[in-house]
Amino acid sequence: MRHSLIAPLLATDNGTGTLVLRVPVGIIFAAHGAQKLFGWFGGYGLEGTGQFFASIGLHPGYLMALLAGAAELIGGLALVFGLLVRPAAAALAFAMLVAIFAVHIGQGFFMSNNGYEYALALLAASLCLLFSGGGRCSVDAALAARAGGGR
Repeated sequence: MRHSLIAPLLATDNGTGTLVLRVPVGIIFAAHGAQKLFGWFGGYGLEGTGQFFASIGLHPGYLMALLAGAAELIGGLALVFGLLVRPAAAALAFAMLVAIFAVHIGQGFFMSNNGYEYALALLAASLCLLFSGGGRCSVDAALAARAGGGR
């Protein structure tokens, strides 16, 4: 029973192409999460991000900033290491949907106007990884093979 619940989370295709996608996308997400949580890389930290989130109607702002930052940091690191890629990608795709519709949609498409172009690209990458899994070069693939659940 335990393997039947875990196997779909670890399932992945056997390609190596996802490595090329998940590592840089994971780094991008982790860096954005660190901006929100700790103020690293020019970010505003939880206080500043929470105030911004509250100002655009995401209440309570501090909690929403904590959830978004944690999803991006932990999800991004999960992508980099290829661990639980499908659940991480699902959380990141959801975060990008919120970003698109709560922050960027009113600004148009292009990133130069704070539009949704960049968030849409990250959403697409997250969905790709949600459907494909981490690929051959991932912790998920190693765990699946060890559990006898690899394809």
